[in-house]
Amino acid sequence: MKKKKKLVIPHEHGGWAMVSVPFLTGMAVAAPQWIHAPLFVGWLLLYLASYPLLQAVKRASNRAYMLKWGAGYALGALACLIVPLIDRPQLAYFGIPLVALLAVNVWHSKRKTERALLNDLCAIVSFSLASAAAYLAGGGEWGAKMAALTAFNLIYFMGTAFFVKTVFRERQNSRWTAYARIYHLLALIVPLALGSPFMTIPFVFPAVRAFAYAGKAMRPAKVGIMEIVGALQFLILTVLLFPE
Repeated sequence: MKKKKKLVIPHEHGGWAMVSVPFLTGMAVAAPQWIHAPLFVGWLLLYLASYPLLQAVKRASNRAYMLKWGAGYALGALACLIVPLIDRPQLAYFGIPLVALLAVNVWHSKRKTERALLNDLCAIVSFSLASAAAYLAGGGEWGAKMAALTAFNLIYFMGTAFFVKTVFRERQNSRWTAYARIYHLLALIVPLALGSPFMTIPFVFPAVRAFAYAGKAMRPAKVGIMEIVGALQFLILTVLLFPE
């Protein structure tokens, strides 16, 4: 009997927060517009398209099936993004860094080194750019405010990458525990350096988490819950505290 094929979607708990929270922060900090709806669906479908593409590069098995799903998601994304791109042509500029960053992810997938820190960084930069795109779509302008919002998203979610490594693959590596804690301390300083002292508050929770749990054994479900709580508090506090 032929085995039934399953829906191809990413299953990592952190990915869904990373793909949505930066977009929502950009949308809320600017001003929610009707254009955000198709833009978000298109952005989500691009994320979904990248997953089967990277899986197809990594494994020869089911490659044609994965590419078919990837193409389907990509076509859906294109259909959703047509109107936002016509309404806000400047959004097209984000395609340049996104393609370049995806190329790095493809390179790592081909070599089966997806857990490399550089690969994590490129993926998180891609996710963080959604905050800039949503901000621009909401009437925001290119400039320091957009850059700061993107930077805060990048710094927060890069911290989650450090933390997750310390409780799973690098749990017994004391250097990674130290790196994670130092990173989270520096993350508390960055908002001050950027002239946004109140934006230190969203980074308190991940700093406490890093010092309390980094290097310790944790159940995946508990890590997932903490990731969700952390992402939600970051979203809410950023919307409330990001400078006008």
